[in-house]
Amino acid sequence: MKKLGFAIAILALGSSAAMADCAKPDTPKLPDGASATMEDMLAGQKAVKTFQSANMEYMKCLEQVFTTAEAKVKEGADSADEAVAEAQKTYTEAVEAYNAAVSAEETVAGQFNTEIREYKAANPG
Repeated sequence: MKKLGFAIAILALGSSAAMADCAKPDTPKLPDGASATMEDMLAGQKAVKTFQSANMEYMKCLEQVFTTAEAKVKEGADSADEAVAEAQKTYTEAVEAYNAAVSAEETVAGQFNTEIREYKAANPG
């Protein structure tokens, strides 16, 4: 029975380690639309697209982590085992990180759209 508990503990710790394997992308530096050149804006657009792609991969990784942790919680639902508590913690942290990644993507897109409007206002025609 101790071996089973130890194995579950190792699996739960693996979930925490798996979350550490998910690479959170850096938020891109956006150009100031009011003073940027067209080349700056195009570079900013490229940086946003790169960020969005990397963020999607990050979210997929987090989804795998919280799906695995959720399954472990369900398997041990009737248990007060430390491994179940650790899996629940991993699940919660992964979901929170996923939600933060969604918010970060929305924020970056919103900020870039603001910079586009500022660019257009500073460069009519």
